[in-house]
Amino acid sequence: MRASRRMQAIQDPVIPVVNELVRTHPGTLSLGQGMSFFGPPPGALARARAFGSEPGHHKYTPGQGLEELRDLIARKLGAENGTPLGPDRALVVTAGGNMAFLNALFAIADPGDEVVLPLPCYFNHEMALRMLDCVPVTVPTDGNHQLDLDRIEAALTPRTRAVVTISPNNPTGAVYPEAALRAVNRLCRDRGIYHISDEAYENFVHDGASHFSPASIPGSQAHTIALYSLSKAYGFASWRIGYMVFPAHLYMSVMKAQDTNLICPPAISQHAAIGALEAGSAYCRGHLPALRRVRSLVLDELRALEAVCDIPRTQGAFYFFLRVHRPLDAMGLVERLIREHGVAVVPGNAFGVADACTLRVSYGMLTEATAREGIRRLARGLRCLLA
Repeated sequence: MRASRRMQAIQDPVIPVVNELVRTHPGTLSLGQGMSFFGPPPGALARARAFGSEPGHHKYTPGQGLEELRDLIARKLGAENGTPLGPDRALVVTAGGNMAFLNALFAIADPGDEVVLPLPCYFNHEMALRMLDCVPVTVPTDGNHQLDLDRIEAALTPRTRAVVTISPNNPTGAVYPEAALRAVNRLCRDRGIYHISDEAYENFVHDGASHFSPASIPGSQAHTIALYSLSKAYGFASWRIGYMVFPAHLYMSVMKAQDTNLICPPAISQHAAIGALEAGSAYCRGHLPALRRVRSLVLDELRALEAVCDIPRTQGAFYFFLRVHRPLDAMGLVERLIREHGVAVVPGNAFGVADACTLRVSYGMLTEATAREGIRRLARGLRCLLA
């Protein structure tokens, strides 16, 4: 008896691997998993506490999501993303942003088809492609993790079905300028392929940067798929609610995947999400000053590492992506940092970077005190292990 060869060939999910190492080494401070330090808005928790009192709460709900939640999302898309819905666009609520991406792949790609992923890429995107026997085509970004349009265009073949952009970016924190995203979207339109825009970190921009949604571009309706998540902006990581906006001609294909894998998003989480959307993005903005204080502290502490690694200063999400000057095994370095120095980060090879030793540092779930101690442990550990 054996597992499928396809699944055996896919990388192990790196976050659970790192988390298990943290669990078995008590006292380790984690700069690994990407989560917000705050929880859901009070209105979301109140709706969750009230859930269960009505018979309908325990029955299947519409597969595309509750109408009240979809209406709130539609208003948010129009007001904040410049993306009004209409007959040429569809909206589906999903169990998180990862499911939205998987739904999109089911809808647009066949085995052997190619999808372009700028490097570093989000590991779950690469894993999802391989699960469906699709081919991830990775394209390097520049030294500041910005898109290289010439390289993206050169990577397109007759088998290409989509180009993926993540802005603000996981794992690098890069924010792509409006002009770059418009250029990618135009390229996809001209080549008859889809632009998948992952905007899970849309609220997390710093130092004067701004977020741009490619689906707001006039004429983008037929080829643009936009993915969103409540996990970060509303402290909703465990509630598993996301949503996707996509061309209406893909609706039944998406719903086939949704019905087979989920039937409907969890009703209690959707009711809580209604409370979150009623609070609106002002809830997240209220927490950004505290996050930015932690970010500034992390940057100050990371300066001590400039002799042993490069630290591009990016403007979004809550990550920094370190490039170690020595050609070490990234996972081996992570294991030693946990075992010997009590601090956890994520190895960059999980994000498709094979030509250098890189590390993703996450500060989104840290307080100022834990950030200071965690980064100091990281700095001491790297200086010691790279000496």
